[in-house]
Amino acid sequence: MRSTPRFMPLQIAKVVDFSAPIAGVVDTIAALRAEGLKIGSCSGYPRPVMEKLVPAAAAQGYAPDHWVATDDLAVGGRPGPWMALQNVITLGIDDVSHCVKVDDAAPGISEGLHAGMWSVGLAVSGNEFGATWEEYQAMSKAEIATRRERAAGKLYAAGAHYVVATLADLPEVIADINARLAKGERP
Repeated sequence: MRSTPRFMPLQIAKVVDFSAPIAGVVDTIAALRAEGLKIGSCSGYPRPVMEKLVPAAAAQGYAPDHWVATDDLAVGGRPGPWMALQNVITLGIDDVSHCVKVDDAAPGISEGLHAGMWSVGLAVSGNEFGATWEEYQAMSKAEIATRRERAAGKLYAAGAHYVVATLADLPEVIADINARLAKGERP
């Protein structure tokens, strides 16, 4: 998708205003790194936006080991496997079946599947849920449950192996995936 000439400068200027990590992300990433995991990021943002976003997020505690912008690769982005596989190559991971692709939208789930990875959907903190943190806080429990169920359905329909509410739930999923890998299962 191409941005209009007027949109890109606005997006670049405003992205830092929305760079705060989602609650639980910094601690979860730290816990995963303590287990020896490497963190790659596949972004739907183009490189000029990422060049502003990455330092702003890092200043708030989130910095992946490597990131790929949607326009970095000539072959394209999601739902193809290319951005996820570029992270694998750059991070020096030798078995894609031991990788986990986490995403909040169906094209990202497809990306992970196409790359041969375990795919985990985020049902509450992301695109499919469709609300800001402030909007979420104002919702009734019934609306949250309805939106979560709808988002989870879309992510499972896209092929997700797992769907969790937020990234904070990921360590339990990683433990389950490790147990499945130990039994010889693959994505």
